[in-house]
Amino acid sequence: MYSTGTQKAVCLWLEDSMEEKTKYFVLKKKAVPEVLLKVVEAKRLLESERAESVQEATELVGISRSSFYKYKDDIFPFHDNAKGKTITMVIQMDDEPGLLSVVLGIVAEFHANILTIHQSIPVNGVASLSLSVDVLPDTKNVSQMVENIEQQKAVHYVKILARE
Repeated sequence: MYSTGTQKAVCLWLEDSMEEKTKYFVLKKKAVPEVLLKVVEAKRLLESERAESVQEATELVGISRSSFYKYKDDIFPFHDNAKGKTITMVIQMDDEPGLLSVVLGIVAEFHANILTIHQSIPVNGVASLSLSVDVLPDTKNVSQMVENIEQQKAVHYVKILARE
């Protein structure tokens, strides 16, 4: 969780069914349901290897495994300064000539360094792109970069898989 003085916030991913795009919100900790905060804590236990399994982590924080799996990809701690981090994302997009170039151009526009790219063979005109990006000291707002990628007409969604 992100902390400024006594304020604590988390960043939630919420699907907007009208636009079918992911929206990001910063909320005070007190506005977030307890189960979501416990999912974040369970993920932290797993990442720090203080819990060896999902079962153990969920037991330690007091939630069911089904709750963990239901929300684990939808909530993550908000880090104000992601500089020096690697972000791995999956982008599902239409197989259109030049679209990959547009996406990579957006990453370059935000001064992030592309570490790896893997695009699947399109199935039914839709391809998945896995992209790992190094966030540099001069990289602009990463949330805005993700939003700009998502706003491309032929992009179905962008999902952040990992932040290291």
